[in-house]
Amino acid sequence: MAHHSRLAGFIIDCEGGALDAHAEFWSRALGLGIVDPNEGDDGRYAVLDGSPLGLHIEVQRVEHPPRVHLDIESDDIEAEAGRLIALGAREIARPHDSRWIVLEAPTGHRFCVVRSKRRLTRSNANVHD
Repeated sequence: MAHHSRLAGFIIDCEGGALDAHAEFWSRALGLGIVDPNEGDDGRYAVLDGSPLGLHIEVQRVEHPPRVHLDIESDDIEAEAGRLIALGAREIARPHDSRWIVLEAPTGHRFCVVRSKRRLTRSNANVHD
């Protein structure tokens, strides 16, 4: 069965430090307001307003070196991960009860396949058989 996928947005991983300070910097740097300064109430995620761009943009406090990673959303994360693995990616992890899948591209870049938060169709996403 066909599934859909598209670039959902990007996550700015910040090693340690204060989430509010990280979010404030990136909010000002990108000209995007802070929609949720503490998503999930665990001090790890702050959501910026990427809606004008049609993207989900998040600042995330992590324990690894800072980096930016992409999220690809899909209406079938298993099928999309399988498609990307067939292209050469490798699976790294399935955190938080497999709500998303962390993959690594052949180039060494890590990215996540996440469940879509909106209905994906031919008009707003890529279709894969």
